Amino acid sequence: MSAVSALAYDVFIADPIPQDVTDLVPNGDRRVFSPLSITLIHGEHDAVLVDPPLTSQQGEEVGKWIEDSGKNLTHIFVTHGHGDHWFTADMLAKRFDAQVVATAGTIKQMHVNVAIREGFWDSLFPGQIPDAPVTAVTVPHNRFTLEGHELVIIEVGHTDTDDTSVLHVPDLELVVAGDVIYNGVHQFLREAGNGGFDAWRRAIDTVEALAPRWIVAGHKNKELDDNATRTIAETRHYLDTTEDLLGKHDTSLDFFNACLERYPERLNAGALWGGAVALYS
Repeated sequence: MSAVSALAYDVFIADPIPQDVTDLVPNGDRRVFSPLSITLIHGEHDAVLVDPPLTSQQGEEVGKWIEDSGKNLTHIFVTHGHGDHWFTADMLAKRFDAQVVATAGTIKQMHVNVAIREGFWDSLFPGQIPDAPVTAVTVPHNRFTLEGHELVIIEVGHTDTDDTSVLHVPDLELVVAGDVIYNGVHQFLREAGNGGFDAWRRAIDTVEALAPRWIVAGHKNKELDDNATRTIAETRHYLDTTEDLLGKHDTSLDFFNACLERYPERLNAGALWGGAVALYS
């Protein structure tokens, strides 16, 4: 029996890009999109990409990054349906002859994001997003392999949107967590109403039960490491704090200011403001 090659992972951070919105965030910031984490899990020859980015330019940069790695891309995995985690999947799949993989729930949400694309995504980033047909397929038992190593798709339900999942790589003690876990970036709370906070906490519990050493968050401050214990604790703390503050403030602006005071170091206050407006609407 031949030896199984060792695995490793690398992360490409797509820096925040401006939205086509003239209104500033109440603290004076320009509206931008949060940094995106794109993960390449690789063995000796082959690789799997997780959560390709949003715009054509970001996709080109990630494509060059993959080419420079010298690895053969076999699969592209999508953790959830928000377009910023998959709109360049098709262009990269064609470039590298890779298969796009997701859960049935994520595929359903991908179609939802296609349906709202013109009114939402294209209005924020006009002319910047490539054609993005939904080409993802499911895999038997939510498992596939990379050079003999099992990669396990774990469905975790609602987090910052519905039907989300993570990719567990047991041989690396790694979870690529999509938007279940955040790392130094304001969390997207727009869909957290009506029990969403508790559902998100249950998803975090599911990730923690996998006992990862490393977690790649879908939105990450590139100056921070991927320590699982820290990122799990900080994501939970943010949910607990923001839900508590919701009960203490009568307006979205007061809530926003209180959150900024509590988390001055987190990136992209615009994401927080968008959530605040939605939660108080």
